[in-house]
Amino acid sequence: MNELLSKLGMEQPIIQAPMSGTSTPALAAAVSNAGGLGSLGLASLGADGAHKAIAQTQAQTNRAFNVNLFCHQTAEADIGGDARWIETLRPEFKKFGADPPNELKDIYKSFLIDDAMLDMLLATRPKVISFHFGLPQQEKIDALKRAGSVLIATATSLDEAEAAQSARMDAVVAQGFEAGGHRGIFDPSGSDDQLSMMVLTELLAAKLSIPVIAAGGIMNGAGIAAALNLGAVAAQLGTAFVGCPESSADAGYRAALASSAAWHTMMTTAISGRPARCLANKFSRMPASEIAAYPRAYDIGKALNAAAKAKGEFGYGAQWAGQGAPLARALPAAELMAALISELKLHWEESHEI
Repeated sequence: MNELLSKLGMEQPIIQAPMSGTSTPALAAAVSNAGGLGSLGLASLGADGAHKAIAQTQAQTNRAFNVNLFCHQTAEADIGGDARWIETLRPEFKKFGADPPNELKDIYKSFLIDDAMLDMLLATRPKVISFHFGLPQQEKIDALKRAGSVLIATATSLDEAEAAQSARMDAVVAQGFEAGGHRGIFDPSGSDDQLSMMVLTELLAAKLSIPVIAAGGIMNGAGIAAALNLGAVAAQLGTAFVGCPESSADAGYRAALASSAAWHTMMTTAISGRPARCLANKFSRMPASEIAAYPRAYDIGKALNAAAKAKGEFGYGAQWAGQGAPLARALPAAELMAALISELKLHWEESHEI
């Protein structure tokens, strides 16, 4: 078994991605109990909520699980830009008899400035901590490593991956452009080569000395086997777990994933202010020339979704999904893990026949 997986007590090279809006303690525990690595998205919870989620997960599994944090740069306040985005969305709110917020808030506190979250992590010592949108300050990395946590960072390019390696990350997630949810690019205003999972995984496996975890469009055992053949030590699956009853996806999200909408994912900044891949819906298709910065744009995006859902309209949700969405299966997490393991065994043996 790979040294990293052995260190984490993982029996299978399968990681459930901590997708915002779907990860739950029950889902993370079920994946870990089945031999993989379950994950929690903590970015939106704050230190107290994150502590509660960790405790709830620990009550359901004695295995390792991952907790994920956002390391985005806090955007400068732009009252004029926020006001223009509010007015752009006002007609959408009016469709549901609602008014948009008067001002936008930074609803997600970056781990870069969240000392309370750091203190909580140092006290609870989760086995695995992963980072998205960038890297924490080196002193925070060193403190978490001294506490015994295994640290993982998302990278969308070789430059980002090399930065993660230099910062003493224990592994890196190679996030292909096919992946659902927020693109982990460190600087969303910079260039993006939009490398696929296959290309990025093989490139990083060849260039790095730390383990690589493949992510993007992987939905079944065949995809996991392919990622391993490219040099990855494990595969991270997000969309594949959205349909599990343990996820927190709402009824509209589940229905959309099971419909023809799954064939039409798109990258958009409209929902949150940062590029993210989702099922094409009424929100993602909205023409927009000027969108508020992340995470303030997400503040009004969530408000619009809530107003629409109150009237029975689910087309304004953050329905994150990767390009493999048509292959999604609505199974309990334990059953899905069993299917993935069986498929992986079959395709791995076939790919290594002499």
